[in-house]
Amino acid sequence: MGILLGLLAIGIILGIAFLMSNDRKKINYFGIGVMLLAQVVTTFVMFKTEIGSVIIGGISWVFEQLIAFGTEGVNFILGGLVVEEGGSVFFFNVLLLIVFFATILSVLTYLKVLPFIIKYLGQALSFITRLPKVESFNAVNSIFFGQSEAIIAIKSQFKQLSDNRLYIVSASAMGSVSASIVGAYLEILPADYVLVALPLNMFSALIIASLIAPVRVPKEEDYVDVHDVSNSKSFFEAMGNGALDGGKIALIVGAMLIAFIASLELVNAVFSGLFNGLTLQETLGYVLAPVGFLMGIPAGEVVDAGAIMGTKIVTNEFVAMLEFQGMVETVSEKTVGIVTVFLTSFANFSSIGIIAGTVQGIDADKGARVSRFGMKLLIGATLGSLLSATMAGLFL
Repeated sequence: MGILLGLLAIGIILGIAFLMSNDRKKINYFGIGVMLLAQVVTTFVMFKTEIGSVIIGGISWVFEQLIAFGTEGVNFILGGLVVEEGGSVFFFNVLLLIVFFATILSVLTYLKVLPFIIKYLGQALSFITRLPKVESFNAVNSIFFGQSEAIIAIKSQFKQLSDNRLYIVSASAMGSVSASIVGAYLEILPADYVLVALPLNMFSALIIASLIAPVRVPKEEDYVDVHDVSNSKSFFEAMGNGALDGGKIALIVGAMLIAFIASLELVNAVFSGLFNGLTLQETLGYVLAPVGFLMGIPAGEVVDAGAIMGTKIVTNEFVAMLEFQGMVETVSEKTVGIVTVFLTSFANFSSIGIIAGTVQGIDADKGARVSRFGMKLLIGATLGSLLSATMAGLFL
């Protein structure tokens, strides 16, 4: 029964995207089919096979070591800070790790390790799915870098991007997460579900965007022209730039958390006064409960899970993850997996402004276009997160 409901949910998600399509005659059904199959294979291997367990265990071990190294750097600066036994300070224990992860990414970019991997993975994705090369490159690039950085990497080709191509590029950026903050996620939620969400969300963003904004690019225009992936002139400059970028990200995330959590408390106080104790999260939980049930979340947990998913959409993934962290031990493993995969993306209202602002800085006209389809972008990215989470639920 759970599998049938999951398949129904996938059909509804794809159906909504199809109804939103700008040009149904250009939909690349072959590519969409290939990516759906890739999601099925990826999820099955990761959740149901020994090889998948070894892969997840190996990647988790690497992240654990990197987190341990990063913690040494944080402790050196904050070693004299006394925290009550069993307690922690989120900014110190989680957000400051972003500095180290951003440094690693910057160094790997300077050494051209990441650009090499991203380029050829993008080419392979384009070849297998028949998607345009720029969109494929950007989808892979978005797994490693944040929304702004991924979009800036293809700025030299913005002039040739139509509105539909711009939508796909923006959707990939919104539907992914930056590798620099994955370590922070792993400190909050189970590693296996966070890591599986990365490839699932890459495919989901492309599947939904390919339905909503299908494109066919002439062969002579289908190429990737990416230069100057790193502005650093030396290894140590790359380290310094990465550390500074990581520090900025940590401060930005911290500032956003203060603003969103405080605003959420304010809204809840208003809701509670107007609706006899009902909070915004509870309201969102009831709204999204039918969706959660179709995704495979047990009936007794759909309202609480829906509240977390709704919180992520109206605030950001960190706020929702911190709320969900306290629920992990009290809900089923299936709910933990589905909700974690859903939360591991940038699909929320604030991302519209980030992406539109980044594009505006590159091309004012195209920035205005992104702003115009901002809500459609958020709906598409949210459908992508729902698709990934439902796919994960089929194998839990």
